This record gives sequence, structure tokens and C-alpha cells, in this order.
Amino acid sequence: MEHDLAHWVRACRGRRVLLVGDLILDRYIYGDAGRISPEAPVPVLRVVERREAVGGAANVAACLRALGCEVAVCGLIGADRHGETLVTLLREVGVDTSGIIVQADRPTITKTRLVGLAQHRHRQQLMRVDEEETRPLGNDATRRMMGAACAGVAGAEIVCLEDYDKGLIGEPLACEIIAEAHRRKRRVLVDPARLGSYERYRGADVITPNRDELSLASGRPCDSIEAVAAAGQGILEEYGFRAVAATVDRDGAVLIERGRGWRHLPTIPRTVYDNTGAGDAVLAMLAAAVAGGADLENATRLANIAGGLEVEKFGCVPITADEVLAELRIEHRLRNGKLATVEELVGELQLRRDRGETVAFTNGCFDILHAGHVDLLQRARREASLLVVGLNSDASVRRQNKGEDRPINAFEHRASVLGALECVDYVVGFDEANPELLIRRVRPDVLVKGEDWAGKGVVGQEFVESIGGRVVLMPLVEGLSTTTMIERIRNGAMSAGAR
Repeated sequence: MEHDLAHWVRACRGRRVLLVGDLILDRYIYGDAGRISPEAPVPVLRVVERREAVGGAANVAACLRALGCEVAVCGLIGADRHGETLVTLLREVGVDTSGIIVQADRPTITKTRLVGLAQHRHRQQLMRVDEEETRPLGNDATRRMMGAACAGVAGAEIVCLEDYDKGLIGEPLACEIIAEAHRRKRRVLVDPARLGSYERYRGADVITPNRDELSLASGRPCDSIEAVAAAGQGILEEYGFRAVAATVDRDGAVLIERGRGWRHLPTIPRTVYDNTGAGDAVLAMLAAAVAGGADLENATRLANIAGGLEVEKFGCVPITADEVLAELRIEHRLRNGKLATVEELVGELQLRRDRGETVAFTNGCFDILHAGHVDLLQRARREASLLVVGLNSDASVRRQNKGEDRPINAFEHRASVLGALECVDYVVGFDEANPELLIRRVRPDVLVKGEDWAGKGVVGQEFVESIGGRVVLMPLVEGLSTTTMIERIRNGAMSAGAR
């Protein structure tokens, strides 16, 4: 499964997507919130940083670009500085903005978030200020949008509607785009607004409501997977959709397809840091995968992953193809073992560091695993969020002159035994005489060795300390070493032969 999904992630590259939706500029004002105002019982925010980012449909466009797609976007901005900033940000990531229309009587939709930094680092949103006009478009603006959007359909492989109910995607515009897409045999995917009726999206191929949106549109409670499936089946039949891919929080997604019934597609539970942008990430991944040729089940599984990665980030941060591929490798590792190549390991460690995890590293031959090894590895694991073990290849062991018959156990067998330990998260081989090059690739936060290395110069210590890491020398279990054990075994065998 992991290899199939990875294929569809790679197949996204270069696919052409037309995106129509509400463009939003997200502004963040970060500050230290260390005291309460004497004027009112509210925090005082001392500004330390300002940041501007794409939001709404503009964030979906950025997500699609991060997945490797070619993206043309249609939407409205005001004749203002915020609109200019939004277009600049989109062009910087390579989005085609020729379909964006400037509407002088409407401001660019802007959301400004005031974010407090507790202890200078822990982010907590204090307030959001919205600047927007949500009345439906007039006839002239609607005709201009129809012209821009329908012109873009011909050059696209798939069409997406991202509706935040800000007045852009009314029934006339949506119906015209859906009809034009179907005339050209293009599929239409819709991330719906929170509405009591989906009439404006009638005939779309796939709609992606979350649990609450589906409950509102169907008029049914969605408090179980079965209830979600029933509600999804109801709106599929009522509005002529071909499929409903309903996201259900930590339960993953429920896919209902015409003529195929429904399937629950679970996902890995996540630590939710911020829900902002999760729906955008889901639509982008789903659209990119479908454009690349994936069936809806595989595309929805990938959308599950992208949405899960998004909620672990603060604000709208596009999820890249490399992040999705790394997550697939992590899931595969959890199911199938801990041995990784250096290239696989580097990508996975970066993803886990982005989540705030830290890395401990130790290395050795681990030819015959004994209690001393286990004690060292368990202690090493307590120093960080995860433990990477560098394992000498068979050739590397032989170069250490430990004996002609060393290693006793082949690399794959040693790796298998290490991987069976709960305290070990990854095993990675190296062929060099020492692990210096591997340490530079892993970039551990903590480098762990036995205390017998004191005064000998730990390989990699200078590098680890130069990147802000530390070296820890662990006490050894007295009387236990692989060499000593092998000698005892040999002596025992010789004594037995003498008898």
C-alpha cells in the first residue's frame, strides 16, 4: 500500500489544476503577551514580528504547488495593497494569477490574527480581525468571473472549487463552471462552504465536506461513521454527485461512491496544534492525486495524510510532496520494521523534527546483543524523543580486526534483533571505518557513547556540539562485552572437547 500511495504522490508532479475560489490574505502579528492592560482586563501584545501568507483558495493553490502541480487560480481581490500582496505571494510560488479579477467595490478578504508568544515561543491566538465583503457578486462581476474560469478549464486536467461563502461562488458561477468542465470531460472537486443546501454545486464529481458541514447540509446528525455514510449517501443522491469524501476528524474519512457503497478510511491519530488550513490541504492532495490518475480511495487516503500533517502545524503551511512521502515511509516503518537507508532516514527525521521531536544517536557492531547493550540503548532513548542506531556493515566490522570470524551474525540479523527493541526507533547501516559521515547526515541532538570513550575523543563530538547538540557518555554494565562473551563460549567449547 505504501508503495502504491507513494507512486500517486510522485504522479502529481506537473499535473494542471484550475482552482476557483475565495482568495484570502492571512496576516499574523506576533508579540509577547506578558502582562494585562491597566485599562481593561485584556492582554497587552508587544509586537515582535509580522508575517503575511496566502489563505483560503490561495492556500489551496500554494498546497497544490508544494505537491508539484501546475496551478491557475481564478478569484477576486480588491483594488488595494492587500490584494497586491496576495498576488505577489502567489506568483512567488509559481501560481498563474492571470485569472484573478480586481473588483474596486470590494476589499481583498484579509484575516489578521493577533498571536501571543508565551515565554517568547509558545504561540496562542488571542484574536482575529476580518476585513471582507460577503454579499453576492453583481451580474457584471459574475460574467467576468465566468469568462476567466471557463477559459481556464481547457488548459486544466481537473477543476477545483474552494468555497468559503464570501460571495464569489454563487449558483450561477458554480453551475457554469461545472457544465463547462463536463463539456470538456474534466472532473470537478468541491470543498463546500458551511451551507444548509448544496444546490449551487449540483452535478459536481466529488465533494469534500467535514463532519459538521455534512451534518448541516444533510439535516442529519453525523455522530458515528455509519451516520456519516448515510448522510453522505443522501446528499450524493439529492445533488447528483459521483462521490462524497467526508473528513471525520481523527477518524479519517468516509468515502461514498455512486454504485460502490461506502468505505471508512481510518488515519493515524494526531496531536492537533491548529485546524487552520486542514480542509485546504485535503482538497489539494485529493485533487493532485486524482489529476495524477489515482482512484478515489487512494486519493482519499493521501488526503487523510495531508490533512493530518496540516493540523500539526501553526497556521496555513503548505504540505509538500516530500513531507507526504516521508510520512508514508514512517507509517511503513511502523508496520514493517525499523531498518532504513540514510536517504529515507534523513527525510523522516526532518519531518519528525518539524513536529518538535529530538534525535539521539549511538552506534556499534552489536554482534551478539547482551544486557549491557540493552542498558545503553534504553538510557540513550531517554535522552531524546527517538533513538537512531548506526550499525556497522559486515565489511566495516571485519576492518576492525575483531577476529577472522567476526561478525558472528550477519548485518540483516543484527539489524533485526536491534529493531525488535522498543527503545530503538531506527536502524541505519554504515560501511565506513567510523560513523562520522553518518552522524553528519543524521545531525543528532544527542550523541551517546559508553563511558569507556572518556578521554579518547568521541567520533562526531565536534560536529554535534557545533550544531548545538551534546554528547553523553553512559555508564557500562560491568563485565559484559561481546568479545569477552565470545571468548567464554570458545573456551567452553574447547573444555567440552577436552572432556
